[in-house]
Formats: sequence, C-alpha cells, structure tokens
Amino acid sequence: QVQLVESGGGLVQPGGSLRLSCAASGSIFSINVMGWYRQAPGKERELVAAITSGISTNYADSLKGRFTISGDNAKNTVYLQMNSLKPEDTAVYYCRIVTALGYDYWGQGTQVTVSS
Repeated sequence: QVQLVESGGGLVQPGGSLRLSCAASGSIFSINVMGWYRQAPGKERELVAAITSGISTNYADSLKGRFTISGDNAKNTVYLQMNSLKPEDTAVYYCRIVTALGYDYWGQGTQVTVSS
C-alpha cells in the first residue's frame, strides 16, 4: 500500500509564495518520476512540473520562472516552490509518483487559493 500525503496548500495573496510538499510512504521500490498537477474549477487537470530520476525537470511553459520542483529520493518527497502567485494559480494541486516498476500513484490533492 502506497500513500502520498500532501501539505502546504492554503490561502495566499497575489504575489505571495507557497511551498507544497508530498511525502510518499509504503512499499515503494524506487521512484522514477515525481510530479505536480493542478485542476482548477471547470478545467481539466494539467501538468505543473515533474522531475525524473531526481535530476531532469520539466514545467508547464506558462509557469517557468515562477515555480520550482525539487525532489528528495532518499525521503521519497517532492516539493513545489511557488512564487509570484496569481489568482489564476488557484486550483487543487495533486502530487503524482511513478515508480521504477511503472506503478502510478496520486495524492488526495491540496487546495491553493490566491486571493486578496
């Protein structure tokens, strides 16, 4: 049984910052990809950022320069630093991991609301 526990979401004013964390626990052999996705009301879930093998990163083009993903494979934890937040960043943010054996797991989501 694998569990992903997300934390760090909340309410922030425009221009502010938040740092999301996602810790994976359970029977994980090794993690290949760790990522963050988000889903705003009425919209499809979209990729925010992902990190592969703890080294290679990719971001949604619109978020480059504001968001930074990092991972700690030893702790099975992935982080998302979000700066210069905008109201349009408001969404539920989901953590996802894909293990080296190809198993795919999602967190329960954490709400991020950017509003004055």
